[in-house]
Amino acid sequence: MITYSFNFINLLLYKLSIMGKIFVEGIKIYAYHGCFKEETAIGTNFQVDVELDTDFTKPSLSDNIEDAVNYQAVFTVINEQMAIPSHLLEHVSKRIMDALFEEFDAVEKIKLKVSKLNVPLGGHIENVAVQIEHER
Repeated sequence: MITYSFNFINLLLYKLSIMGKIFVEGIKIYAYHGCFKEETAIGTNFQVDVELDTDFTKPSLSDNIEDAVNYQAVFTVINEQMAIPSHLLEHVSKRIMDALFEEFDAVEKIKLKVSKLNVPLGGHIENVAVQIEHER
């Protein structure tokens, strides 16, 4: 009978690691971000799209939500951060990214896009958006 040490198994899993991306897209949130008084008083619609790079090895083998990045928890983090008013989309985006990294140790890289819909800039503009990316 062959027995393997824990370190050998970890090394084997490392060599066989399955990296992947999780996409949580089209999150619609009503929030109060902006530089104008009306934006922070009345609010508007936003859309958040996030791409998370993570190791799928453990959840792909265990089929256990505890071993994976939980999509509902991702939404909760984003929703909580969007509820805190910011003047700039860049600021709220950075806060969301920091909170996601703090909540999910397994996430290696994040690509995040925050869009403000129906922007009051004096013409018909579907949205304005910022996109940021960061790796641990």
